[in-house]
Amino acid sequence: MMAVVANPLVSVAVLKIQTGELPSGTPVIRQKSLNNVKADAAEQDIHDVARALFGLGENAVLGVVLRKQYDLVDEG
Repeated sequence: MMAVVANPLVSVAVLKIQTGELPSGTPVIRQKSLNNVKADAAEQDIHDVARALFGLGENAVLGVVLRKQYDLVDEG
């Protein structure tokens, strides 16, 4: 069996933002993406930058999800 090497590609930071409320009081949640995040960027830095950028708006940032992408290559 060949070993597989995971080569990091770009990542995507997805922010969950509350854009309002329904008449029932249920929050309306949307997602915004920051594409082409460097694969070697520190998670804390990504979180801080995403919150700072979207924190400037009027909508509340509820969370940040980081989606990392890898190219899986057979070694050998």
